[in-house]
Amino acid sequence: MQTFDWPVRVYYEDTDSGGVVYYANYLKFMERARTEWLRALGFEQDALIRDAGVIFAVRSATVDYRQPARFNDGLIVRSTLQSAGRASVVFDQQVLRGDGAELLTRGTIKIASLDATTFRPKPMPQALLEALSRDD
Repeated sequence: MQTFDWPVRVYYEDTDSGGVVYYANYLKFMERARTEWLRALGFEQDALIRDAGVIFAVRSATVDYRQPARFNDGLIVRSTLQSAGRASVVFDQQVLRGDGAELLTRGTIKIASLDATTFRPKPMPQALLEALSRDD
């Protein structure tokens, strides 16, 4: 399966009153990594809306929090495609500290491909499916 790593730095605004990353921000880090993966593959979400009439929405998310990240930590968000269908994809995403040796958070995120007007399921462009599924 194809994997994509995206570096993230923890800013003060990402932390809660206890000085650790607020739990919902891990989902933001994962979202950014998926967006940057698409960009690295040559697909911009605004162009997909405009040209293919497709938007993406999180259908489900399961997150396991193991260790806290703290202010100024350097993190890696690792995204691995678990499965891809015509109108949905499932990612395994990990948030790792530093060089990737310490697993902090793991999530399974299911993304639905939707018609940008009706919000009904719509197959994603074949070129995108092929790019995501390619074993590089």
